[in-house]
Formats: sequence, C-alpha cells, structure tokens
Amino acid sequence: MTIKIGITGGIGSGKSVVSRLLEVMGVPVYISDVESKRLTASDTQIRRELIGLLGEEVYAGGELNRPLLASYIFGNPEHIRTVNGIIHPRVRDDFHRWVEQHTVCPIVGMESAILIEAGFAGEVDAVVMVYAPEEVRIARAMQRDAVPRELVERRVRSQMSDEEKRGKADFVIVNDGETPLIPQVLGVITSLSKNIDYFCLSENRLHPGINK
Repeated sequence: MTIKIGITGGIGSGKSVVSRLLEVMGVPVYISDVESKRLTASDTQIRRELIGLLGEEVYAGGELNRPLLASYIFGNPEHIRTVNGIIHPRVRDDFHRWVEQHTVCPIVGMESAILIEAGFAGEVDAVVMVYAPEEVRIARAMQRDAVPRELVERRVRSQMSDEEKRGKADFVIVNDGETPLIPQVLGVITSLSKNIDYFCLSENRLHPGINK
C-alpha cells in the first residue's frame, strides 16, 4: 500500500525545498498549487461552474481571466469558499488519479499551503508541517516575490497560524536556515517506511550515499 504524506506550511516556510528533497530521495510529490492552476485553466467542469458564477468573461479569449477571479475572491471569505468549493474537489480527484499512477512507489507526497484548510489532510496518511520563524518567512517571501513587507504580512495573516498547523501535524520539519534539512526529511521517511524500500523504482533514481 502506498503511504501518502501531505507537506504544508505557511508562506516562505520552504515547502518547495522539502518537496524537492523528497523527490531527490525518490518520493514523488504532487504540487497542488501547480495542478490546481492547470485544472482551473483546462478542466471543463471547473470552467462551466466558474462561468456560471462569474460569466463568460472569466474565460475571455479562451484563457482564465485571473485578474477577474482574483478581484472576486479578494478580501471576501465567502467568495473564497465558493471558488474553492468548485476547484478543490477536482484537485482531490486529480490527486487520486495521480496516486494510482504511482502505486509502484511506497511513499508519495502532496504539497499544499492549505492542506488542512482545504480538507486535503483527510486524503493523506500523515501531515508534515514545514516550520520557519515568522520573520524568516517574511524575509524569504519579500525576496522571492519582490513585494513589500505589508503585502507579505497580509498574506501571513490570511493563513492558518503556525501554532494551529503544528497542532494538526504528525511531523514538523524546521527550516530556519540553521537546522540541517536532510536529516529531518530522512527521519520522516524512515519513521514512515519502517524498513520498506521507500525509493520509487519506476523513476530509477537513487540518492548516492543513502543505503537502501
């Protein structure tokens, strides 16, 4: 049976870094943010429901009108819930299909900033939270996105607090720029695998220096 882990954490925590490490170690990861954007642009059911909600202009010229969608949900929790109710079920179905394509892999991952809030935690066997101090997260996001501090702080406040996430996580990986990441990631894999071969043989990728 394939073990499914969810990777989550706030903006600037370093979820993507942990996901890349997992992939190098042979654990494929479904990046829900990337896949939800793909589905929102291409899935016929999502397209139909968003057009029913916002009109034909939401796909003006055949492409998703992202500014229109963003303006609809910005600052309105009810609108956010409505749009998420359209998109998240399709992402969940897509994740199920993706897992079926990776049954050769003893462990797979799903990365999502809103893993818990979106209800995706129920789709995985263990939740891994990537943690970094708030000031570190803000500095990283400002540098990465080239945006002012005020905007990053607003994003941080809109997300579930780290304290709440930690309370719902099975594992916490500290990514503060000082604590080594690789031993922590290997510790999670070792704890979950319990002597099974956790490398995805279909990818034929082995990490040198790590014994099977």
